[in-house]
Amino acid sequence: AMPSPCGSDQTCEDPDKAANKLHDFVCSCNSDMTIKKVDGPATCDKDECSSNPCGMGQTCVDPVQSVSSIGDFTCECANGVKSTGAAATCETDECAATPSPCGADQTCTDPDKASNKLHDFECACNSDMSIKKVDGPATCDKDECSSNPCGMGQTCDDP
Repeated sequence: AMPSPCGSDQTCEDPDKAANKLHDFVCSCNSDMTIKKVDGPATCDKDECSSNPCGMGQTCVDPVQSVSSIGDFTCECANGVKSTGAAATCETDECAATPSPCGADQTCTDPDKASNKLHDFECACNSDMSIKKVDGPATCDKDECSSNPCGMGQTCDDP
């Protein structure tokens, strides 16, 4: 069998086989059967965003899906950084948000901002930096007895 003149991703039809005409075959894109061309392969494009090439936290836009535009998709970061044909490098510092995602009494660090990961920031209590939580404020508690609020001869208990 001869290979199809339309290519492997297209359907080939010869509507007038009995007339013995040459060059009257029609190629149709398998992904979009409305795109057709007589006497040669059609120009087909698929939705390149369907495979999520941009990665987490990025928006993929494939503006033209009806003509040959392989690699024309754009990845866009929330901060406006764009890249055509590949994932963008967003370098999002979630701790730079105002107000801080950790709150006023906590220190926010985003250890891996170049990885394009969202929700990987860490909050640590200013009163005790060993108390930490990823992706949200830590539950901080101060030792309210440290200032001796109860007075002389009284015992302070801060459960």
